[in-house]
Amino acid sequence: IYKKYYWFFAFTIFTLQILSIPARGLAEQSELLVSAAISLKDAFEEMANHFEKQYAVKINFNFGASGTLQKQIEYGAPVDVYASAAEKQMDILESKSLILEGTRKNFARNVMIIIQSKSSEMPLNSIYDLTNPEIKTVAIGNPNTVPAGYYARELLETLGLWHRIQPKLIYAQNVQHVFVYTGRGEADVGFVYQSDIYKDKEKLLKTIYIPLDSQPSILYPIAVVRNSLVPDLATRFVELVTSETGKRILVKSGFEIP
Repeated sequence: IYKKYYWFFAFTIFTLQILSIPARGLAEQSELLVSAAISLKDAFEEMANHFEKQYAVKINFNFGASGTLQKQIEYGAPVDVYASAAEKQMDILESKSLILEGTRKNFARNVMIIIQSKSSEMPLNSIYDLTNPEIKTVAIGNPNTVPAGYYARELLETLGLWHRIQPKLIYAQNVQHVFVYTGRGEADVGFVYQSDIYKDKEKLLKTIYIPLDSQPSILYPIAVVRNSLVPDLATRFVELVTSETGKRILVKSGFEIP
């Protein structure tokens, strides 16, 4: 009987998570729901100001880890536009025919950097210094759901460092949590995107840039979700993101343009 109720409550909790995303009916088609990687928050909110003025449309954002957002769409969340911090999640949705054909575009590129908390006095001059015994904790996003964590693992594996520092790793729910952990000194160092340092430079003691020839390819795709009730409006938002205005905002926010 306990097992029976356990699964009942587990299903209820998952359902409530899906329902927490704004539901809309036909009478609310003047709204747009955009699910986007949390690293896009500042850039997309600025773009929303332009879009809402031009089309008199309210944009609701659902920011989070790309893998979590992907799962929500798979389970029927009423999303109009999806923007991921990695191609993998978009590939999965495309393979299941959950995005509208012809609307997928790569619109931004990012790179990984290492940050060190202001309170830390440990020397850190390159990524190889992570193996030093003085560095005891390294924060990364969960590689299973957070693209930044996946890319950090890929980078460390390429350089032969993954197994050497794995005991030091602290997994976070998204890249912003990595930034918070490191900024507060709860982790000695952390892996974040280049775009993340543009908002909170004052929290960082040092930023270690990783050579580009060691970097994984970090591309951000965007697409209209097939079940959108407002595909025309959703397509216009994608067009804004890939327009000269969108590019200018992205560059200002620390992204690169593919």
